[in-house]
Amino acid sequence: MQLLVVSLLLALSTASAAIAERARYVELARRGWNYELRTTMMGRDLTIPVHINGRDFAGASLCVVGERPHPASLETLNAFRGLIEHTFGKPLTMRHAGISADQCGSGRTVVLRLYSGFPPNTALTADLAWMNNVHLLGLPQGSFYAAASPAMAQTFFGRRGQGTHIMVKQPALPRLGKLESSFYKSILIEELFQAFTFGMDIMLFDPSAAFESKLQETPLNLHRFSWESRDFMRALVNSNPTGLCVFDIFMMHAVADAPVDQTVDPDFISFIDQEYDSLMAQAQETLADPRFASIVAPGCSRASQ
Repeated sequence: MQLLVVSLLLALSTASAAIAERARYVELARRGWNYELRTTMMGRDLTIPVHINGRDFAGASLCVVGERPHPASLETLNAFRGLIEHTFGKPLTMRHAGISADQCGSGRTVVLRLYSGFPPNTALTADLAWMNNVHLLGLPQGSFYAAASPAMAQTFFGRRGQGTHIMVKQPALPRLGKLESSFYKSILIEELFQAFTFGMDIMLFDPSAAFESKLQETPLNLHRFSWESRDFMRALVNSNPTGLCVFDIFMMHAVADAPVDQTVDPDFISFIDQEYDSLMAQAQETLADPRFASIVAPGCSRASQ
C-alpha cells in the first residue's frame, strides 16, 4: 500500500511538472512570436504590406558576401542549414557571391555578410540599397547604415517581396580559444535562428534564472567595451544560452507545421497549445540527431568561462 501511494505521488508530480512546462512554453511562444511589427527606420514607406511567417523561408537560399566563412562559421552554418532542411522539409542552399550583395540575384535569398575587424558599414549600406531596389522596400534614399552590435539581422518587406540581411562578425584568427569559439558561434546562431523564425528577443531580468530559449537575454550595458575585448565576449556569451534550446527546436517545428498565414496571429499560439505533445516529440527526436549537436546548448546553459 505504501509503495502504491509513493507511485501515485510520483505520477502526480510528473504530471504537474509536464503541465507547468507546457504552460511555460506557450507563454514563451506568446512573448517571442505574438507581437506587432515595429520599425525605427524614419521615412520608410509604411503602406507596404507585411507578412510574417518563417515558413516563407522554406526553399530559400543563403548568399554569403564579404569574407568567406571561417571554418568555425562554416561548421555552424552547415549545421543550421541541415536543421532548416530537417524541420522545413526543403534544403537551404548556400554560396559565396563575393564582396557585393548585387551578385546574389533577385530570388528568395537571405544575404549574410561576414566580416572580421571593424564593421563594414559602407558595404552594409550598399547591401541595403541594392535590396531596396530589388524588392522595392521603400527605404529612404541616400541613407547611411551602421552596425550597432557585432551581429544583426533585419527583414524588410517590399512591393516585390521580402528581403533579409544578416551581418555577423566572425573570427579573424585560424585558431580559437574556448571563449572566442563560444562567442562567435553564439552570435551567429542567434541571428540565424531569429531571422528564420521571426522570433523576438525576450528579456530575462533575473541573472540567476535558468534559460529556456536562445531568444532570452539578460540586459547588459556593454558600450564601454570594445567588441574585440575578452570582457565584451565573456559578458555577451553569458547573457543568453550558447546555442539552441529544446524550446527553440520545438518552435522551429511549430513554425514549419502551423496551418496559419502569419506566426504573429493568436491562432499560432493556439496551435502550439493544442499540438504541444506532438511538437515536443518532434523536438526531442531532432535534438537526438548528432548532425545538430554543435549548435545546441546542453541544458540551455550559459557559457562556462
